[in-house]
Amino acid sequence: MKKRVSIVIVNWNGYDDTVVALNSLKKIDRREYEVSVIVVDNGSTNDSVSVIQKSHSWVTLIETGKNLGFTGGNNVGIKAAMKDGADFVWLLNNDIVADKSALSILEAFEDSHCGIAGSKIYFAPGKEYHKDWYSKNERGKVFWYAGGIIDWDNMYASHRGVDEVDEGQYDTTEETPFITGCSMMIKREVIETIGILDDKFYLYLEDLDFCLRAKQAGYKLLYLPKSIIWHVNAGSSGGPGNPMHEYYLTRNRLLVGMRYAPIRTKLALVREAIRFLAVGSTIKRKAVLDALICKFGNRYEPKKF
Repeated sequence: MKKRVSIVIVNWNGYDDTVVALNSLKKIDRREYEVSVIVVDNGSTNDSVSVIQKSHSWVTLIETGKNLGFTGGNNVGIKAAMKDGADFVWLLNNDIVADKSALSILEAFEDSHCGIAGSKIYFAPGKEYHKDWYSKNERGKVFWYAGGIIDWDNMYASHRGVDEVDEGQYDTTEETPFITGCSMMIKREVIETIGILDDKFYLYLEDLDFCLRAKQAGYKLLYLPKSIIWHVNAGSSGGPGNPMHEYYLTRNRLLVGMRYAPIRTKLALVREAIRFLAVGSTIKRKAVLDALICKFGNRYEPKKF
């Protein structure tokens, strides 16, 4: 019997990107797998639903009616995939283009201990952080993610290889500290064991938390470079450095750190939080206050900043 893969994509007012992503997924090599696609429309206020339905009637489209964030939207899709009997659930950002080889990510699960696998991810051509660093021939081969790095001393998670041109330096399948939610293939057993994404995060670092829970449960996280994705980068959230990005990263970094970091790092985070309260930006002060009084989930309200 063919293994069943359910792809989950969350759309929020981003039908241009989502349609491009779906176009690429129609062309992937499916081999012996039965593949279905679930698009969760996260309360879009534009024509996303009608456009996606008209252009890609073959996908299952679920409307949430409101913006549930990255966590909530994906959780709706994960629950639907599990109910439909998926053996694997593949979370993909809506602002990606999948290479024909992308489904080779499933080779990671030939290791019975693998619970989550991730792709090699490039910046989409022209979407690099530093566009003027690269020649025309290098664009499309600049890393966005080639495995994860966690700096536990400072409680920062980052992407290995980011901004580097691919010269074969990250072409080995290997364990990695975390898989980005941009392309995260999850074995059904993992979801049954540790649950779904934590809605406390709403947006940002929920993938890190999910991976750390999986590792605590004894699963391997594998980076599989044969699977290739291109990423526009923060298409829905407006890009890194915007106020929403600053708020959720500040707050959720405290949440992750207090759950998993060594005591020394937790103490450093407390000191940093006190400094943000004293001299930080208005957004960082609100993020720290919300973390301290356990106000999680959707708490980004620009009018209050």
